[in-house]
Amino acid sequence: MATQVIILNGGSSSGKSAIVRCLQAVLPEPWLAFGCDSFVDALPAKMQESDDGIVFAADGEVSVGADFRAMEAAWMEGVAAMVRAGARVVIDDVFLGTAASQERWRKALYGLDVLWVGVRCDSTVAAGREGARGDRIRGMAASQADVVHEGVTYDLEVDTTHTESLTCARTIAAQVSR
Repeated sequence: MATQVIILNGGSSSGKSAIVRCLQAVLPEPWLAFGCDSFVDALPAKMQESDDGIVFAADGEVSVGADFRAMEAAWMEGVAAMVRAGARVVIDDVFLGTAASQERWRKALYGLDVLWVGVRCDSTVAAGREGARGDRIRGMAASQADVVHEGVTYDLEVDTTHTESLTCARTIAAQVSR
């Protein structure tokens, strides 16, 4: 079976979104792109900064509650439905729940051909990118750089510390083509 879903997991400012844009350019078929940022942005305002929703602490830590998990499960099932209907999808995510996050995706994507990609970046480099972006709470990149990979298994890993997004995307595309 050909790869139907590519899931990129990495900490904040690790370069996932740039890789996704490059993947869409280098893969021969059209791929839809969805990310955890767009999912969070789609949540009702009352769920942001709510213990049942999602809370971003001043130090960059992120915590989520039951309402967030319910909406996340619905989103994952929706993505899986699009893939089952024939779309190819690349996901940009941050596995704050480590292996449990991957397991939630595995459950939603059961029976589909998924390429699991770890996107690593040195925490100092990611923190520098975070500061340059200006749209992140300082500390997110450093706190997420390693923890998001704990207990997660990958088919492929790329490191954006010294490697350009396009090179990473070509590496991933080569794996998809196999």
